[in-house]
Amino acid sequence: MDPVTIAVVRGALEQVADELDMHLIRAAISPIISEMNDCANGLFHARTGETIAQGQYGLPVFLANMQLTVQNLIPLVEAQGGFRPGDVWIVNDPYFSGTHLSDICLVSPYFVDGELFALFASTGHWSDIGGAVPGGWAPRATEIFHEGVFIPPVKLYEGGRRNDALVRTILSNLRLPHEVGGDLAAMVNVGHVGRRRMDALITRFGKDVVAACIEEMMERSEQQMRSHIGELPQGTCEFEDFLDNDGLIDEPIRFRLRITVTGSDLEFDFTGTDPRAKGPLNLARTTTISTCYVALKHVFPEIPVNGGTFRPTRFIIPPGCALAAEHPTPVGGYLEMVGVVLDLVFGALVNLAPERVPAAFYGTTGVTTIGGRHPETRRYFAVGWPYAGGYGGSMASDGLV
Repeated sequence: MDPVTIAVVRGALEQVADELDMHLIRAAISPIISEMNDCANGLFHARTGETIAQGQYGLPVFLANMQLTVQNLIPLVEAQGGFRPGDVWIVNDPYFSGTHLSDICLVSPYFVDGELFALFASTGHWSDIGGAVPGGWAPRATEIFHEGVFIPPVKLYEGGRRNDALVRTILSNLRLPHEVGGDLAAMVNVGHVGRRRMDALITRFGKDVVAACIEEMMERSEQQMRSHIGELPQGTCEFEDFLDNDGLIDEPIRFRLRITVTGSDLEFDFTGTDPRAKGPLNLARTTTISTCYVALKHVFPEIPVNGGTFRPTRFIIPPGCALAAEHPTPVGGYLEMVGVVLDLVFGALVNLAPERVPAAFYGTTGVTTIGGRHPETRRYFAVGWPYAGGYGGSMASDGLV
């Protein structure tokens, strides 16, 4: 394959993903998407579900969440007859797609000449998802049912026709139906924009050339990652971290990670992590994996991100621990847990690659949510503010304030 063609096609695919991010950010009604960029969009392999390209303007924590969501969805859809033109699937089941109930993921197919070529996925944080408190963050939740509306993988659109009954049911359980309904429409339209851009790319290069470039992109990213891993010292490194408590029970929660380098493979073993917390400071397995990928991207930033980048990784996450939440464990405070996993990975890898690993970041999400009902209009409101802090420096660069 001509390397120039590969580079041009890769750039075009990444541009498509970036445009999807910008389209959603500009079209969304809620500030949490339009201002905070709490969203992500990408293009995924039709057969394997691996990431082809993901936009750079959304949240990094969705790096693998959407890939794992698509990979979980593919066999489910195939068992029901497969994807069809005009279908859109919706899910916010955190044990299936990661993060928490507020993050909604839509998956839609892209066909070329009647053949499934790729899948689009769009994730957006809805400003309310029902549950015990406005805004979806219930710090005293002890079950997922306290945190909001639970949507298993289901068709939102079938053959281009919207399931209006499903939409009414979802919006009727939310405090901000107008705002969320607008965000949902923007997320659906992301798929339309993506199909138009991919049509133009296929017309320019041809289906076979684009498909071949995608496979080559992934192979090259895998080779690059294996090359970097192979340069690390062989062996095992460990790190432990703690949370003071889960917000309900004033006892520390221990987290443990052991990373093993074997040849060009990395194994992440979280054995020794405490069982699930009673409160909402738990993490779904998919998000634990995704956060490890985010950490690796910090350590090896020069490698293009796609499904091939993370093929050399393996994960051991004991079921039922605080980093592999199972139904009905609450997960509303997942972002606090993301910080813990980042600390674990950086704290372990600094023993193998001190010249590459950054120092710890500020360690908490610091999000304040205010919600309630207007005393005169009786309309509900909910808004959140993130209070971000600094990021640690490294041997290669200064930190961020």
